[in-house]
Amino acid sequence: MSEKKLFKNLRLFFTFLTLLFLSAQGFANQATPPSIQDSSQLKSIKFIVLDENDIPVKGIRLNNLRVNISVQTDSLGMAQINGILNDEIRVSLNDVFLRKYVVGTNQSQIIRVDGKNPLIMKQKAVVLTNDILVSPNMTTGSTQAVYNNDLVKFPVTSVKNALIGRLAGLYTNQTSGRPGADEVNVSLRGQNPIVLVDGIPRDLTRIDLEEIESVTVLKDAVSTAMLGMRSSGGVLAITTKKGVAGMQQITLTAQGGIQSNIKTPKVLDAYNYSLLYNEARVNSGDLPVYTQADLDAYRTGSDPIGHPNVNWQDQVLKNKSWFNRYDLNFRGGGTVARYYVGLEYQNQKGQFVESDMNAYSTNNNFSNYTVRSNVDINLTPKTTLGLHLFGRIINSSQPGANADNIFTSILNTPNNAYPVYNENGSYGGTTQFQNNIYAQTVNSGYRLNYRRDIITDLTLRRSLDEVTPGLWAQALVSFYSGLSENTDRSKSFAVYKQTGSGSTATYQLYGTNGTQANSTGTEYQNRQSYLEGAIGYKRSFGLHNIDAQIRATSDNVNSGSELGLNYYGGSGRASYNFDERYTAEIAFGLNRTNRYPKGSPMGFFPAAGLSWDITKEKFMPKLSWLNDLKLFTSYGRTGNDAAGYFVFQQFYVGSPSSYFFGTSASSSAALRQDVLANPNVTWEKSDKFNIGLKTNLFKNHLFIQAEYFNNKYSDLLTSANLSSIVGTTVRNLNIGINRYTGYELQLNFQQSLGKFSYFVSGNASTLQSKVIFQNEIFREYSYQSRTGLPVGQPFGYIADGLFQSQAEINSSAKIAGYAPVPGDIKYKDLNSDGIIDQFDQTKLGTSKPLVYYGATLGFAFSGFDFSVLLQGVANRNLLLTGNSEWEFQNGGFGQAYEHHLDRWTPATAATATYPRLTVGNNFNNDIVSSFWMHSGNYLRLKNVELGYTIASSFTRKIKVSSIRLFVNGTNLLTSSSFDRVDPETYGGVYPIQRVVNGGLSVKF
Repeated sequence: MSEKKLFKNLRLFFTFLTLLFLSAQGFANQATPPSIQDSSQLKSIKFIVLDENDIPVKGIRLNNLRVNISVQTDSLGMAQINGILNDEIRVSLNDVFLRKYVVGTNQSQIIRVDGKNPLIMKQKAVVLTNDILVSPNMTTGSTQAVYNNDLVKFPVTSVKNALIGRLAGLYTNQTSGRPGADEVNVSLRGQNPIVLVDGIPRDLTRIDLEEIESVTVLKDAVSTAMLGMRSSGGVLAITTKKGVAGMQQITLTAQGGIQSNIKTPKVLDAYNYSLLYNEARVNSGDLPVYTQADLDAYRTGSDPIGHPNVNWQDQVLKNKSWFNRYDLNFRGGGTVARYYVGLEYQNQKGQFVESDMNAYSTNNNFSNYTVRSNVDINLTPKTTLGLHLFGRIINSSQPGANADNIFTSILNTPNNAYPVYNENGSYGGTTQFQNNIYAQTVNSGYRLNYRRDIITDLTLRRSLDEVTPGLWAQALVSFYSGLSENTDRSKSFAVYKQTGSGSTATYQLYGTNGTQANSTGTEYQNRQSYLEGAIGYKRSFGLHNIDAQIRATSDNVNSGSELGLNYYGGSGRASYNFDERYTAEIAFGLNRTNRYPKGSPMGFFPAAGLSWDITKEKFMPKLSWLNDLKLFTSYGRTGNDAAGYFVFQQFYVGSPSSYFFGTSASSSAALRQDVLANPNVTWEKSDKFNIGLKTNLFKNHLFIQAEYFNNKYSDLLTSANLSSIVGTTVRNLNIGINRYTGYELQLNFQQSLGKFSYFVSGNASTLQSKVIFQNEIFREYSYQSRTGLPVGQPFGYIADGLFQSQAEINSSAKIAGYAPVPGDIKYKDLNSDGIIDQFDQTKLGTSKPLVYYGATLGFAFSGFDFSVLLQGVANRNLLLTGNSEWEFQNGGFGQAYEHHLDRWTPATAATATYPRLTVGNNFNNDIVSSFWMHSGNYLRLKNVELGYTIASSFTRKIKVSSIRLFVNGTNLLTSSSFDRVDPETYGGVYPIQRVVNGGLSVKF
């Protein structure tokens, strides 16, 4: 698409949003709440409860202490009490209402009626809900949420990156820092969670953090059962901001930061490389290739062409780059219409150097344009229409040689391979190294990716109170369209090997100069249409509270060229609460997809939960330090759709020849059977048990929640290990069984001391997995069995130090197919047969439960606010192999690193931490063993933020609601048990970025 056409489409899109915004604002202005006359008896009183981000809060209960009448806020954060009903004065001036908090990190609040309507109150630390959840006091499920104020502290492009260290049970691991590809991998209690955006399944996490109201994790069976066969992995439920009744609020936030690489591999300079290379060749039985004159030239730098010393990381990577983000959002409305409109622009520069000779960028850049418009209109007093629109344009670029290939070249290219430039200005190169890394970076052209996403959600909700109070119905239609296009403008370049110097220099050409690619193609085109119909009932009868709903859904997904995938079925849940003491909840999902054989039954996934608020019991003593104590538990079955692409159908492929009773008939073509089908494929299942306790202590200053889960995953699609028996590859069968167990703990403490307030919060989780069954092949020795060990447990040899002498070698077990020498790795003979072979492989690393945790602390005082987030992992394995760990790989021409200086030699035998050096792959040393297994434990100073809000006495004078200045940093410090590499990104990938960021937020 041309830039002219692109900008034309953008103008049309923004014009449409502007008209929609103005229309919604017109509706809102027609319906501002009237004021109430100052009288002792009121016709009615209305409450609006907003959180600290001005987001409406559902499910907050307010009790009139005079007449013991309570009311609960709805989805708009509103609650209303009629002043007089049946001659009963239900509310009057000076009545006192007690507001009860849902999550007890704040104390309850007393509100006195003063005649103003509505009473707008601020609320902190509540569990916001979406349509799948119920009110917090009506659910028995395991959930936890992160809110907008914490999310926006991170200068990141994906909401997943802003969740690190915030939520118990959520494990994160970032494997790349490359712009546009730096999203962390997340797992929830060991599984991959599905992402819901406003209740609709879609993996859309690179969205504006400012537009997100909250992110809630749903962990157990009762909270996810309604998703049916997509419920086993848990849920990341993203709720976007909606409009609120009140004056229009405009917020502008501008911020910018400096990025730098956390850690890159420490390579050897040319002198040390050559010295060690000679040593390795001698150890390998070859002659050294570098003379003393060569070594001197590398050491002194006297011959930069013939004896170059180029640190390629310094040559092609910058010390810093820029990150910018700008947000503008509008929010407001009245009783008829409410709106939220948000616009964002992000720009993240890469770390590759660029050249002035290019009229285009060859850096790895990422930019993101996002628009969100959420408008809710009351068509009638009982009918609400919601029109929610989302648009996103992502532009990214990288060098024509591809960013990943450049890092691979850095791994494979020693500092003495060739100079950047020859004397005549041509690119240096050799027969072995024809990809000059600097030329790959700045002279290989460029590649572009354009991605466009549009979402439209239309919701119609109708109250059916005329049928019976509390009854409602809802219809939802959603459409998503995504397109990704790649433009290839890469070009080739030639390199030259210079021999001699000056006028007698000669140049050997390798490669071709200036061959230009010029193509544009669609990478993928995705579509999703989602339909949902629901009917629900929510009502209180004195001490009895009921909340129930039934839904029917159809989710059609078209991904690229694949045939459409359709999830369809129904779901439901019902919750009963008595006197806010006892809650019983049931939920179910009933669905299937078209990836299973015709006639297959629908999957049924039921779950149930119970909770008990002990402190409300009469037998409980009234303890001043114990404010709330609640037990909750759940059990149920969830599902996972892992069948794949029509694996129940048998496919046949062409074969150039055929066989008849073992006799070749090569002259005739034939069809042969492809991978053997699995006609009985079904969905994977999980039986989940969860039990927990939550309590509020010391006047609700301290909140504690502790949980234990035990999840059994069965019918896992696992290799049947039958290929050698049936003579062909067999598709995975539903035979695997795994179990995951763990403990989770959340702590929150906060207190106000006059103008000074502070908080401390933390979470810690353990995760233990176990293989119960996987149809394991016969293994002679029990220590080689995978069954009973953690899922994914690595296997290899147990290193027993380094051989120190020939006498030690002679007295040790023989290594099959290899004659070791002093300095080689020695392995344990586990079966005591005198031979080191495959029968001596066993589990490597720790089998202890994985532990991951996060802690946040901060304070606020006189306009200043400060917070710190720490995040870490324990009992984690780190297996380092390949080009980034071993010396002189890549056919013997590869890189070497500083840790190779600690290699074994006769002189360093007592202190060596690395085996003797060899060239190329070493049959004995370069295999998976405990020698290369290290601790992956680490603790990061993940985020720090300092802010200052300018006093309102000043902002009122300039007609501004508030001004906040802030500075924050991400990935500032790391302490790790094994600190030679970054504990998350290693092996020659784009390093994680450290970001120091500052900005300004203005509310009008």
